[in-house]
Amino acid sequence: MTDTSIYAGRRARLAAQLGRDGIAIIPTAPERQRNRDSDFLFRHDSYFYYLTGFTEPNGWLLLAGDGRATLFSAPKDLEREIWDGFRLGPDAAPSALGIDEAFSVTDLDAKLPKLLENKSTVWYPFATHKGLETRVDGWLQSVRARVRFGALCPEEQRDLCGPLDEMRLVKDAHEQDVMRRAAQISARAHIRAMQLSARMLREGKEVREYHLDAELLHEFRLSGSQYPAYGSIVAAGANACVLHYRADVAPVHAGDLVLIDAGCELDSYASDITRTFPANGKFTGPQRALYDLVLASQDAAVAATKAGNRFNDPHEATVKVLAQGMLDVGLLDANKVGSVDDVIEKRAYFPFYMHRTSHWLGMDVHDSGSYVEPTQVGEVSERKDPLSNEIIKNRPSRILHPGMVLTIEPGIYVRPGEGVPERFHNIGIRIEDDAIVTATGCELISRGVPVNGDEIEALMRA
Repeated sequence: MTDTSIYAGRRARLAAQLGRDGIAIIPTAPERQRNRDSDFLFRHDSYFYYLTGFTEPNGWLLLAGDGRATLFSAPKDLEREIWDGFRLGPDAAPSALGIDEAFSVTDLDAKLPKLLENKSTVWYPFATHKGLETRVDGWLQSVRARVRFGALCPEEQRDLCGPLDEMRLVKDAHEQDVMRRAAQISARAHIRAMQLSARMLREGKEVREYHLDAELLHEFRLSGSQYPAYGSIVAAGANACVLHYRADVAPVHAGDLVLIDAGCELDSYASDITRTFPANGKFTGPQRALYDLVLASQDAAVAATKAGNRFNDPHEATVKVLAQGMLDVGLLDANKVGSVDDVIEKRAYFPFYMHRTSHWLGMDVHDSGSYVEPTQVGEVSERKDPLSNEIIKNRPSRILHPGMVLTIEPGIYVRPGEGVPERFHNIGIRIEDDAIVTATGCELISRGVPVNGDEIEALMRA
């Protein structure tokens, strides 16, 4: 069991930002109906878990500016526990979770107005829980009903996402350890899927995308992961050119590349790995040419990922390598698009590389945290996008600090089109690793599965 002091420390840090007379309301996620009388597997709200370590549904945390933490949770109910599982209950919650007091969630509407009374500011995460604003309004109306008796009603409502996102952006030692273990599990799952593909094809068996997806899921659960961190992408052949393709029934042929973007969630933290490999274990010439180009662009992005650099630096390093490489292999015609600087300025690479290189990673696979440097929010410049002619407002991107975790995931996606060399048609490649920023560079925690083309081929022969 995780040390409750981790969550107590986070609550203390947050409380110090609420103001002396501030109070924060943080609900967990609702249970969601899948169909008729069946619910989706419950997954708690990340903000709520970050501050409590509590995974049950029907939870609410009230955190006052003086640091006092109050939990509302499902009451003990022996009959319902027979059907739905053990409940901690309010009586056991303070000692188990390290909070000050706890009540039944059935008392929430009765007790909230009293907790909000005489506070100056109410904090809660904006636009994350449907109906939360309406409930807050109702509680405040109850406070206003007592103003003739001397009660003061909070005059300000503020978004709690801001301070919580800043806290979550830099991962502590505990979080980094969990994320390393999640990445190790996911790496093993990718290896299994690669080897299964080659082995089944060698044995003359029919291979479908769902066969490889099943191998991923098996390793995730076998290693103790609670769920996939997101819907796995298992895309064979031309399907790899669909960025958010889902594993389906498409056949996997010997000459195909297979792109797998999959990661497990372990103890509430996500991993996110993409590998692209030849289904039968052997790249063709055009496949290998583009694969090595994507890998070289990732190497450049990795080198640019270090404390003191900007969040955008890995992307710019990637684009520079990809732009030059697209000219070198003939994917772009220099007679039409000009020099590498022209390719970058005009975004001529965009038909083949249309997404960013990185995103934050943590409790959510696209984790919270601003991508703008907070000390430079007011420094705004404008540029016209060469493709859409839209005026874009730019602000300086985030300065990287040790403990930030981001993905590094360049790619190339070649759909058939006018002027596109046929040898590259329907090749989709992405290589994605998870990186913890350090003082001198970054730690790639997902390299338990190889990225070098020769190493992938050797792995698939095994």
